[in-house]
Amino acid sequence: QKECDAIYWVASEVQNSIVCGFGRVNLKDIEVAAKAIAPAHKQRIHTFIATSDIHMEYKLKMSPQEVIQKAIDGVSYAKTFVNDVQFSAEDATRSDMCFLSEVIDAVIEAGASTINIPDSVGVMDPLEMSEFVKEVSAITAGRAVLAVHCHDDFGFATANSVAAISSGARQIECAMNGLGERAGNAALEEVAIAIAMKRRYSNFYTNIVSKKLYETSQLIANRSGVSPQPNKAIVGMNAFRHESG
Repeated sequence: QKECDAIYWVASEVQNSIVCGFGRVNLKDIEVAAKAIAPAHKQRIHTFIATSDIHMEYKLKMSPQEVIQKAIDGVSYAKTFVNDVQFSAEDATRSDMCFLSEVIDAVIEAGASTINIPDSVGVMDPLEMSEFVKEVSAITAGRAVLAVHCHDDFGFATANSVAAISSGARQIECAMNGLGERAGNAALEEVAIAIAMKRRYSNFYTNIVSKKLYETSQLIANRSGVSPQPNKAIVGMNAFRHESG
């Protein structure tokens, strides 16, 4: 309930950005997500189910065809609340590409307009991520926006996110200060500055105001009780300190 209330408050205050409610493909999660984002000017529901063999067998205890049907049902139900639906294939980077393609086709047909491929346990490196995104981009081309969600278990989350952009990703899921489970998620401030710094090589950009990143980092640190390490890129206490002599 607290999470629902918090999202409802954000949805009531934010004017210019999409507010997204996130939940599993089960109907109750989707109903709660829809309730949470109800006041938002721009609404999205993001629903997910795992697609890797190990998750289907040991966590979901479902067959591949059951997973596809659950994904279709979840996206279809979300579409009854909002026009903008995102679908995530949890553990996508450890999924069979043929099966992943089948799932993506099914959920796009059901109405998903954004397809997210998470590196849920952070196993990819930038070269692998680039090739993986190219394959998925060929599946989604012209039908849905491709998103990535990278975890930092091996320290590659930002690098993987940036590599994904040049291979077809147009949405990067990230978190201020790199907050997230285990080793965290791709750091919003790192991804934003990497894109801004490399604009001379590409046409990619964000509307993020870089001068607000440190202030926002401090706000998040104070509210969460988790401060970035002193040598954290972009927002760490020592990031702009330089020893001379």
